[in-house]
Amino acid sequence: MRPIQMVDTRTQYHKIKPDVDKAVLDVMESSAFINGQPVRDFAANLSAYLGVKHTIPCANGSDALQIAMMALGFQPGDEVITPSFTYIATTEVIALLNLTPVFTDVDPRTFCMDPVQLEKAITTKTKAIVPVHLYGQAAPMEDIMEIAKKHNLYVIEDNAQAIGCDYIFSDGVKKKTGSIGHIGTTSFYPSKNLGAFGDGGAIFTNDDELAVKMKMIANHGQRTRYYHDLVGCNSRLDTMQAAILDIKLKHLDEYITARRKAADYYDQAFGGQPGIRIPFRASYCHHVFHQYTLILEGVDRDGLNQFLSENKIPAMIYYPVPGHKQKMFEQFGVASQSLPVTDWLTERVISLPIHTELDEEQLTYITTKILEYINQ
Repeated sequence: MRPIQMVDTRTQYHKIKPDVDKAVLDVMESSAFINGQPVRDFAANLSAYLGVKHTIPCANGSDALQIAMMALGFQPGDEVITPSFTYIATTEVIALLNLTPVFTDVDPRTFCMDPVQLEKAITTKTKAIVPVHLYGQAAPMEDIMEIAKKHNLYVIEDNAQAIGCDYIFSDGVKKKTGSIGHIGTTSFYPSKNLGAFGDGGAIFTNDDELAVKMKMIANHGQRTRYYHDLVGCNSRLDTMQAAILDIKLKHLDEYITARRKAADYYDQAFGGQPGIRIPFRASYCHHVFHQYTLILEGVDRDGLNQFLSENKIPAMIYYPVPGHKQKMFEQFGVASQSLPVTDWLTERVISLPIHTELDEEQLTYITTKILEYINQ
């Protein structure tokens, strides 16, 4: 049996090695390492895949969120609502821009923003909502967009974990996550469903004016070289990463199918087992399983994690400390905030290996060992 990886990027690379190697060598030969043609090609192809008018590549997912908020012209003290149960980057950029993060609770089934709790968190200072499509499942965007429209708020989708996910509206219309809000953002960190061989990110919008502004902000605030109309930053996707991502984009649906197949195997093994709650699959979206995350009830999570490690099975706990309890946000006085679902989940979730290269032998070994521990 091949060693089990949390994410097996090496084996994935070997399957597309000739195409990737040629693309990299072509970039080397052209020497257009910054803003080369592959960056424009990838942006156009990703726009077509997602069904958006504009894709602005940038250096990473955190920059994508920051540029989006800069473009919307928020002022210090403005409030931005986001779930506490997510990676810190989502909320870190809010504080970085001297805005006020407002944490809200999540649905215990989907791990995503709860619209009821969202609406309760809105105040006269609220300017935007940042739903996170966590672990590969979409937040309830139809409800969120209705709430945003009602209160005249912007919506910035954090799509770093769910690129390729289809959202199905109540009238049957399908849209890709990241294309529904006013702005969508993503990360191309290597472990993502569409991952680079280094850092990378992108921003999406159907708004022409916002697209122009975000392109300028990502490029030192300039539209014409040496004429800087806005305060911006330096955030760009390297040509080599764009060339690699353009190849992997052609395989993204195939990668998603492989992840869902592995998730199906886990579901069949763990479904109905006492002490294990398998991931909920919302009817309004097509879960793409960036992570396969169990909820353990009455099971020693730390003990299971240690047992898996001893048996050479990697596992991760995303996220042991929620945003509202992070030291960096002490200034906002949110540590005592009551987010019962978030606090409950942080004590019970554990994520198993999930990627495009898992084979049946590995899956059998993983599930057998987990059941051995659960049923001892």
